[in-house]
Amino acid sequence: MASLITCPHCGARPKEEFTIRGCASVVRPAPSAPDEDWHRYVYVRDNERGRILEYWHHAAGCRRWLVIDRSNITHEVFSVTDAAGKARETAQ
Repeated sequence: MASLITCPHCGARPKEEFTIRGCASVVRPAPSAPDEDWHRYVYVRDNERGRILEYWHHAAGCRRWLVIDRSNITHEVFSVTDAAGKARETAQ
């Protein structure tokens, strides 16, 4: 059986419909931040084990961006939220 991701817009869908786009917990530096902060933001990433937040794109479905909370060890998905909604929450 294929792994399923429950899209908040389309329901449970096979993971093959999605593309992973990277870490959703990295904080973008301010435009005036020093070059070393930008270098770390663009090029240096920790390869954490365990539960992480990632951006996923539902490419073969609603084409929405999602934030998925999952374990990169067991691949268990804990939650899926719309990335636009998450951005609004963070901005407040």
